[in-house]
Amino acid sequence: MSTQTVVGSRPTVAPALSAPAAFRAAVAAEWTKLVSVRSTWWTMLAGLLVMAASAGQLAIYAANANTNDDPADNPGIVAVGSVLIDAVELTQYAVLALGLLAITTEFTSGTIRTTLQCTPARGRVLLAKAVVAGAVTFVLGLLLGGVGALVARPVLGEWGSAPTAGTIGDIVAVATYLALVSVLALGLGAALRSAVLTIVVLFATLMIVPLSLQEPDIAVLNRIADAFPGVAGGHFMAGDTDPYPGAVGLLVLVGWAGAALLLGRAALRRRDA
Repeated sequence: MSTQTVVGSRPTVAPALSAPAAFRAAVAAEWTKLVSVRSTWWTMLAGLLVMAASAGQLAIYAANANTNDDPADNPGIVAVGSVLIDAVELTQYAVLALGLLAITTEFTSGTIRTTLQCTPARGRVLLAKAVVAGAVTFVLGLLLGGVGALVARPVLGEWGSAPTAGTIGDIVAVATYLALVSVLALGLGAALRSAVLTIVVLFATLMIVPLSLQEPDIAVLNRIADAFPGVAGGHFMAGDTDPYPGAVGLLVLVGWAGAALLLGRAALRRRDA
């Protein structure tokens, strides 16, 4: 039975959505998909558990170092924000799964065909996924930062400090970093189409290669390592001034995330779903 509406003898056709309306519809669709699958909620729970465990463990180390018999170990008063930033190094691998699973699960299940039939503009699909994954991860990052602070502060005891403004700023920086890393994971996932391969590349990019470059402690290799996303994000979160200001670290991280999205878009346009 035809679904067209007949006025007189001429069928009417629903008007095409404007570009902003089409993008909002794509974002709404991606939001529904992300929050309706159990892997999203399991990933969030894993991130919370890893953050709480990491922050608690780092806080214990700091408190014990101040109270042991070796004065050379004493870190003194430790800011809760610095514990959060150090805890992100491990927590990020649980959180970035939100970004890569938003695209790789569709390739694995074949549902990417339905997605691209509903929204043929591949760039719009990927951008909508990036907006949703980045926004959800940012909010999750705020929650993770809050949980980490609540765990670390009492464990540090007299050896900890948590100035309100500084701690809030560190939590926002952590959330921003995690959101951008999630978008980076999404872009790489779109290009590589495999969750396992994407995790391997991310692990190498965020940790293995930079650590390998920094290990010899050679100036030129250190400068190259400073251009990698994990190191740049660390400078941003810590508010460093050397080797570049924290704002530059943020721009470097944004550049990596943007480049990954462009790479993913090119792969989507070049190959069939």
